[in-house]
Amino acid sequence: MSITNNTWRPTSAILKVEDKNHSAMKGLPLIFTASPNERYRWENDLHDNSNIKILVSIDPESFSLGTGPKPHEIWHEGYYPVVWTNINYRMVYINMGHNDIDYDGGINKELSHTFKNKVQNKMVLNALFGLGKNKTGNQL
Repeated sequence: MSITNNTWRPTSAILKVEDKNHSAMKGLPLIFTASPNERYRWENDLHDNSNIKILVSIDPESFSLGTGPKPHEIWHEGYYPVVWTNINYRMVYINMGHNDIDYDGGINKELSHTFKNKVQNKMVLNALFGLGKNKTGNQL
Protein backbone atom coordinates (compact mmCIF):
# COMPACT_ATOMS: atom_id res chain seq x y z
CA MET A 1 0.00 0.00 0.00
CA SER A 2 1.47 3.33 -0.95
CA ILE A 3 0.67 6.96 -0.32
CA THR A 4 -0.40 9.10 -3.29
CA ASN A 5 -0.28 12.48 -1.55
CA ASN A 6 -0.66 14.26 1.77
CA THR A 7 -2.04 17.39 3.35
CA TRP A 8 0.38 20.15 4.15
CA ARG A 9 0.86 21.92 6.63
CA PRO A 10 -0.22 19.76 9.53
CA THR A 11 -3.67 20.85 10.67
CA SER A 12 -6.25 19.60 13.16
CA ALA A 13 -9.20 17.60 11.96
CA ILE A 14 -12.48 16.36 13.32
CA LEU A 15 -12.41 12.57 13.41
CA LYS A 16 -15.31 10.15 13.70
CA VAL A 17 -15.23 6.70 15.23
CA GLU A 18 -16.64 4.13 12.80
CA ASP A 19 -16.37 1.06 15.01
CA LYS A 20 -17.14 1.96 18.61
CA ASN A 21 -16.96 -1.71 19.63
CA HIS A 22 -13.27 -2.18 18.81
CA SER A 23 -11.06 -2.28 21.92
CA ALA A 24 -8.99 0.69 20.69
CA MET A 25 -12.13 2.85 20.71
CA LYS A 26 -13.19 1.99 24.28
CA GLY A 27 -14.29 5.14 26.13
CA LEU A 28 -13.67 7.47 23.19
CA PRO A 29 -16.26 10.01 22.05
CA LEU A 30 -17.81 9.20 18.67
CA ILE A 31 -16.45 12.48 17.28
CA PHE A 32 -13.29 14.21 18.50
CA THR A 33 -10.76 16.78 17.36
CA ALA A 34 -7.31 15.47 16.53
CA SER A 35 -4.09 17.37 17.07
CA PRO A 36 -2.54 19.03 14.04
CA ASN A 37 -1.08 16.32 11.83
CA GLU A 38 -0.08 15.61 8.28
CA ARG A 39 -2.72 13.33 6.68
CA TYR A 40 -2.12 10.72 3.98
CA ARG A 41 -4.13 9.61 0.95
CA TRP A 42 -3.67 5.95 0.03
CA GLU A 43 -3.32 4.69 -3.52
CA ASN A 44 -5.93 1.95 -2.95
CA ASP A 45 -9.35 2.43 -1.39
CA LEU A 46 -9.24 0.58 1.92
CA HIS A 47 -12.91 -0.36 1.49
CA ASP A 48 -11.87 -2.59 -1.42
CA ASN A 49 -10.00 -4.89 0.96
CA SER A 50 -12.46 -7.05 2.90
CA ASN A 51 -9.77 -7.74 5.52
CA ILE A 52 -9.51 -4.07 6.49
CA LYS A 53 -11.82 -2.81 9.23
CA ILE A 54 -11.86 0.99 9.39
CA LEU A 55 -12.03 2.29 12.95
CA VAL A 56 -11.71 6.09 12.53
CA SER A 57 -12.01 8.44 9.54
CA ILE A 58 -11.89 12.17 8.90
CA ASP A 59 -15.29 13.76 9.43
CA PRO A 60 -16.41 15.81 6.38
CA GLU A 61 -16.89 18.80 8.73
CA SER A 62 -13.08 19.10 8.73
CA PHE A 63 -12.71 20.20 5.12
CA SER A 64 -10.73 21.93 3.93
CA LEU A 65 -7.58 20.34 5.41
CA GLY A 66 -4.09 21.68 4.87
CA THR A 67 -2.91 25.09 3.78
CA GLY A 68 -0.57 24.26 0.90
CA PRO A 69 1.31 25.95 -0.75
CA LYS A 70 0.67 23.30 -3.44
CA PRO A 71 -3.04 22.86 -4.34
CA HIS A 72 -2.90 19.04 -4.00
CA GLU A 73 -1.78 19.49 -0.38
CA ILE A 74 -5.20 20.93 0.50
CA TRP A 75 -8.08 18.45 0.64
CA HIS A 76 -11.58 19.82 0.08
CA GLU A 77 -13.56 16.58 0.13
CA GLY A 78 -13.24 12.82 0.20
CA TYR A 79 -13.18 9.84 2.49
CA TYR A 80 -9.98 9.35 4.48
CA PRO A 81 -9.58 6.52 7.01
CA VAL A 82 -6.95 7.33 9.66
CA VAL A 83 -7.19 4.31 11.99
CA TRP A 84 -7.81 0.74 10.88
CA THR A 85 -6.98 -2.88 11.50
CA ASN A 86 -6.49 -5.93 9.32
CA ILE A 87 -8.67 -8.71 10.74
CA ASN A 88 -6.05 -11.33 9.77
CA TYR A 89 -3.39 -9.83 12.05
CA ARG A 90 -2.99 -8.42 15.53
CA MET A 91 -2.43 -4.83 14.45
CA VAL A 92 -3.87 -1.33 14.53
CA TYR A 93 -2.65 1.31 12.11
CA ILE A 94 -2.89 4.87 13.45
CA ASN A 95 -2.21 7.51 10.80
CA MET A 96 -1.46 10.60 12.82
CA GLY A 97 1.40 11.98 10.71
CA HIS A 98 3.50 14.41 12.68
CA ASN A 99 3.40 17.69 14.56
CA ASP A 100 3.34 21.09 12.95
CA ILE A 101 6.81 22.62 13.01
CA ASP A 102 7.95 26.10 12.02
CA TYR A 103 9.92 24.96 8.98
CA ASP A 104 9.61 28.34 7.28
CA GLY A 105 11.08 30.37 10.13
CA GLY A 106 14.36 28.47 10.08
CA ILE A 107 14.18 27.57 13.77
CA ASN A 108 12.25 24.27 13.50
CA LYS A 109 10.23 25.13 16.61
CA GLU A 110 7.36 22.73 17.37
CA LEU A 111 4.02 24.47 16.90
CA SER A 112 1.91 21.51 18.05
CA HIS A 113 2.43 18.13 19.64
CA THR A 114 0.51 15.00 18.68
CA PHE A 115 0.73 13.48 22.16
CA LYS A 116 -0.80 16.44 23.97
CA ASN A 117 -4.25 15.23 22.94
CA LYS A 118 -5.93 13.16 25.68
CA VAL A 119 -8.36 11.40 23.33
CA GLN A 120 -5.60 10.40 20.90
CA ASN A 121 -3.44 9.21 23.79
CA LYS A 122 -6.33 7.09 25.12
CA MET A 123 -6.83 5.56 21.67
CA VAL A 124 -3.13 4.65 21.36
CA LEU A 125 -3.05 3.14 24.86
CA ASN A 126 -6.30 1.25 24.23
CA ALA A 127 -4.82 -0.16 21.01
CA LEU A 128 -1.60 -1.24 22.75
CA PHE A 129 -3.41 -2.84 25.69
CA GLY A 130 -5.86 -4.54 23.33
CA LEU A 131 -3.02 -5.94 21.22
CA GLY A 132 -1.36 -7.20 24.39
CA LYS A 133 -4.26 -9.53 25.25
CA ASN A 134 -4.66 -13.11 24.18
CA LYS A 135 -7.85 -14.56 22.68
CA THR A 136 -9.39 -15.12 26.12
CA GLY A 137 -8.88 -11.45 27.02
CA ASN A 138 -6.00 -11.99 29.44
CA GLN A 139 -2.89 -9.84 29.22
CA LEU A 140 -0.01 -11.60 27.45
